[in-house]
Amino acid sequence: MTQTPSYQSPEIVRVETRQVSCDGGGGALGHPRVWYEMGDEDMVECKYCDRRFVLSGGADDPERV
Repeated sequence: MTQTPSYQSPEIVRVETRQVSCDGGGGALGHPRVWYEMGDEDMVECKYCDRRFVLSGGADDPERV
């Protein structure tokens, strides 16, 4: 029987601004610091580590009521 690989969901970080930076966390184990601008979207994903930055209260906010 073949097992399906298990993948972790990307980390979701709720933010208050549309401009965010990511360095992968973990100090030396992270990645170079990069800056992202959401533009008209309510979410942006880091191209290095897939961390997802979600605008608090926006359409992609998992805690939006």
